[in-house]
Amino acid sequence: MGTALKVFDKMSDRNVMSHNILIGGYIQNGQLCAAIEVFKKMGRRNSATWNAIITGLIVSEFNEDALRMFAKMHADGFSPDAYTLGSVLRGCAGLKDLIKGKQVHGYVMGAGLEFDLVVGNSVAHVYMNCGCLSDGERIILSMPVHNIVSCNTLIAGRVQNGCPTGALDHYRVMKVSGIRPDKITFVSVITSCSELSTLGQGQQIHAEVVRAGATSVASVISSLISMYSRCGCLDDAVKVFEERAVSEDDVVLWSSMISAYGFHGKGEEAIDLFNRMEIDGFKPNEVTFLSLLYSCSHCGLKDKGLEFFDLMVKKYGLKPQVKHYTCVVDLLGRTGRLDEAERFIRSMPIKPDTITWKTLLSACKTHKNVEMAKRIAEEILRIDPRDSASYVLLSNTQASAKRWDEVSEVRKTMRKMMVKKEPGISWFELKNRVYHFTMGDNKSNPQSEEIDIYLKELMNEVRLCGYVTDTGASLHDMDMEEKEYNLVHHSEKLAVAFALMNTPDGVPIRIMKNLRICDDCHVAMKCISVVRNREIVVRDSSRFHHFKNGKCSCGDYW
Repeated sequence: MGTALKVFDKMSDRNVMSHNILIGGYIQNGQLCAAIEVFKKMGRRNSATWNAIITGLIVSEFNEDALRMFAKMHADGFSPDAYTLGSVLRGCAGLKDLIKGKQVHGYVMGAGLEFDLVVGNSVAHVYMNCGCLSDGERIILSMPVHNIVSCNTLIAGRVQNGCPTGALDHYRVMKVSGIRPDKITFVSVITSCSELSTLGQGQQIHAEVVRAGATSVASVISSLISMYSRCGCLDDAVKVFEERAVSEDDVVLWSSMISAYGFHGKGEEAIDLFNRMEIDGFKPNEVTFLSLLYSCSHCGLKDKGLEFFDLMVKKYGLKPQVKHYTCVVDLLGRTGRLDEAERFIRSMPIKPDTITWKTLLSACKTHKNVEMAKRIAEEILRIDPRDSASYVLLSNTQASAKRWDEVSEVRKTMRKMMVKKEPGISWFELKNRVYHFTMGDNKSNPQSEEIDIYLKELMNEVRLCGYVTDTGASLHDMDMEEKEYNLVHHSEKLAVAFALMNTPDGVPIRIMKNLRICDDCHVAMKCISVVRNREIVVRDSSRFHHFKNGKCSCGDYW
């Protein structure tokens, strides 16, 4: 760039093209301020000049400045082309500004560019990034021609908007149409497998990654580590990490592996890997420390967790976000230091969110502190009066203390506010098909009757092993038989029964659940692992539990 600048200075006749080249050079070298200075000093400009500076602002994430520059370009009489509009729309997507996105979309339609590949893909990206998935899908599917960018936009949009199954469906359509996936496609579809916990499909896509030669891409390897971890295969995640051959080793890879260890309750391994990372010269970022704090909180490593929080701020100068503070609250709450955790929240330099308060409320339930639970629940409901989890946590805390009148009041309030408890759902993958289970659902599975019979026999066996149904926190207005029936038919027990019926002896069972596993199911799983001599892996909303030989990897600390 220095040599290019010397040549530019020696030119006797500098026209628009030479200035444009200089602006482009500065932008490519990350010198946006210098590019803007050249732009300001130019006497004459053309569309390419405006395109270069707008794109430079977008690439540097100065999206609002780019949109203002776009408005000025239009006011100065220059007509934006497909390249300009593509950049401006990326800026709208980055800002998640649906109103401005719709305004630019209107201009696109007026200019007759809605079927241009670059512009059409960018318009769809705006809608999907703003949560309007169906609008984005409609735009892409109406385009007469698709390319890899169209497919990636649709697949990533479905993943971002909570439709991982749809993302995998379009991935199959894309391959049939002859469009070859690239690294962006792989990251999205691997993430879909992580969300769905579909190990079989994830392994197939891993094989496709190898065949496509994408194993040298850090983002793809990081996604594979996360996928294997979230599917309960920690050893496979470790193997992917240790055998990585990426062109540029990345802190994201290390952070992903630290997170995987933490999610599986391997706090010491997470800390050892962090130490390796520092020795190898990698500077940890906010995500790394979030993974470390999470690992410590779920393994009872309170002192180490607090050390890492200090290290993050004092040594690396990183600014903690709400999630980091929430992990500290979890560290304190799990060890019973509830008053200290509450003081910590109230002294936070940033406003706590509902998750921060719910973390403490969950600790109140664990340690049966009803008075604090009521106070913390009020804080949550001030922020979100319809937060079902806070009502349920408060009710369960009161139930564990046998304060049934207060439980009834909470239930009345829920009915008045029309708040419903999120149903527990568990799922299990068998031969590339995912089977879902909910409590009391005796019809959706073709083997429902057999599952019910098998589960009844199984629970009789585990009772001989010492299992006793934990009805302590169940609602007092149910009779004992109804309480026991509901507990026995929790979704994770139904899923385990189905898995035991349909898989060979000795094969590990991996169950996923959308909510936290309850105390009763946790005890039952330990007993089932003994009477059936199986390893049972359960992923709940918080972490993984590996049940084997009557013990759980969480050490009953979750």
